[in-house]
Amino acid sequence: QVQLVESGGGLVPPGGSLRISCAASARTFSTHAMGWFRQAPGKEREFVAAINWRGGSTYYGDSVKGRFIISKDNAKNTVYLQMNSLKPEDTAVYYCAAAPSSWDFTTWGQGTQVTVSA
Repeated sequence: QVQLVESGGGLVPPGGSLRISCAASARTFSTHAMGWFRQAPGKEREFVAAINWRGGSTYYGDSVKGRFIISKDNAKNTVYLQMNSLKPEDTAVYYCAAAPSSWDFTTWGQGTQVTVSA
């Protein structure tokens, strides 16, 4: 079964950077597209970034484009989200997710809180 283990959230000042991680099983990592989503209080879940299972294609939501980078480490079966130039609006619970096909994200991590505040 798919198992995702997230880590790396925390409190960051505006303009700062943070890297969060999501470790997956080898099977999941090698066959699933991976993505990051976030949900702020009172708001709907928002797409942040995704990477295909080959690792060759990446996609970003408009609100984070140019600031966030999604990447993967094949040796560690881990997907990362590097967040730069953080804004208070980036404050949310960040979830990683796995999609077996067609970008249908069906399995989710536990979520990690990212708070951007002075």
